[in-house]
Amino acid sequence: MTTQYVWYASYGSNLNRERFLCYIQGGKPEGSDKEEIGCQDPSLPLKEATHLLEYPLYFAMNSKRWQNQGVAFIGIHQDNRYKTYSRKYLITVGQFMDVVKQENNGIELDINLKEIETKGYKTVRNSWYGTIMYLGSEDGHPIFTFTSSWDLNVDFIKPSLEYLRMIIGGLRTYIELGEAEIIDYLKNKPGIIHNYTYKELQMIVRNM
Repeated sequence: MTTQYVWYASYGSNLNRERFLCYIQGGKPEGSDKEEIGCQDPSLPLKEATHLLEYPLYFAMNSKRWQNQGVAFIGIHQDNRYKTYSRKYLITVGQFMDVVKQENNGIELDINLKEIETKGYKTVRNSWYGTIMYLGSEDGHPIFTFTSSWDLNVDFIKPSLEYLRMIIGGLRTYIELGEAEIIDYLKNKPGIIHNYTYKELQMIVRNM
């Protein structure tokens, strides 16, 4: 049987490749409070690339992985006013399912990717990352990500310094943004605005 591949488009801590590979190969990401079990198939992604999402980025909930503070989500309705940076990884369908399972605290979800391609998105479980979204295709492979069904109807929560550092590392190293670009990108995001000042963001970026 020919192995099927999909692109997984990440927009939160998985912007940072080292963090994402803990979902693939297992391990504890720097700054995280949880050891990841990894995928049944620990093979590295075939390809990776930067990808822009036309969905709003925000921070919400209280993650046990990240100091019981906010983590990243995107809205479920496309809007070209928004440009959210993503790093996409070409992985097997099986790996994608295992990543979704780990992001949902080990719960195996019944996901029909062909159905999601047709519908655009589907909530398969009312959990933090139980809404699977289809974002188009590239090189003959569909692009998927996941978020929550509540969209923007949620309390915005400050992300921890450790979580923010992981995202900043991804933006700097893999999206290749400069200091000013990173700060301008993050400063007005719900969950960050009113919780981190411009000077605080500047100090975090400069001290990494």
